[in-house]
Amino acid sequence: MKKFLKWLGFALAGCVGLGLILAVVVYAKSNARLAQSFAVQVRPVAIPRDAAALERGRHIAETRGCNECHGKDYAGNKVVDDAAMGRWHGPNLTRGKGGRVATFRDEDWVRAIRHGVGPEGKGLYLMPADEYTHLSDEDLGVLVAFMKSVPPVDRERVPLTFGPVARALLTAGKIKLPAEMVDHAHRQPVAVTPGPTPEYGRYLANACMGCHNAKLSGGKIDIGPPDWPPAANLTPHADGRLAKWSEPDFVAAMRTAKRPDGTELNPVMPRLFGQMSDLELKALWAYFRTLPATPTGAR
Repeated sequence: MKKFLKWLGFALAGCVGLGLILAVVVYAKSNARLAQSFAVQVRPVAIPRDAAALERGRHIAETRGCNECHGKDYAGNKVVDDAAMGRWHGPNLTRGKGGRVATFRDEDWVRAIRHGVGPEGKGLYLMPADEYTHLSDEDLGVLVAFMKSVPPVDRERVPLTFGPVARALLTAGKIKLPAEMVDHAHRQPVAVTPGPTPEYGRYLANACMGCHNAKLSGGKIDIGPPDWPPAANLTPHADGRLAKWSEPDFVAAMRTAKRPDGTELNPVMPRLFGQMSDLELKALWAYFRTLPATPTGAR
């Protein structure tokens, strides 16, 4: 019996030792991923200053999810506070105390939004540049113009921390920095004419792909905490609700955050998308109807 207990103790000690080694490896490799540098040649974008441009920039900021991470005042907001994933707050994008943009040049704004890279060359973890990289030069220019006009707010930044699940996913490559998913050398967004067309809807739908995936088939949201619900299937497949909806159903659901049957959309679905114009929502619907019917979660 003593011999058995002795070997059992050795086995447990070995498991603990292996666990510690694994934890050190995961910590080191995840830190290396987060510390990556990216050499980016920023292509200049015209930044207008007229009132119409600022209003268009405000609309883009409010309907592309900027407020979700940076708050209504753009001075920072809680995104995730979860023991498994970590504590992630969007930074202060105003010129107030704690803001990180006081010294930003126009090219720094373009580098951050289009490439997901900070002025010092490091990848920005929370900046969904893989979605915003598709913004046309005109839309990017008015967005930068608006952000530069935001009133200063004093709010210190909450440092990013990463929980064990987030670090494991980073190490395994399941979570990628947005800067890793952008083709920095060949980023040449096309100009799209706004209209209730599938072409304009495809352009707008880039903002949906972070949660609904590139095929918009929904399923597990890789970038969120484990308790986040699966994203909806936006294709016409019978798996998804949209197959049974009409255009008015879709527009009403986006506006009210309620499905046609009266049930509420999960709070994970950003309510700010409901502030899109009728033209934009109709364009999204027109594009969704052209998608191949794809089973939920198929990538």
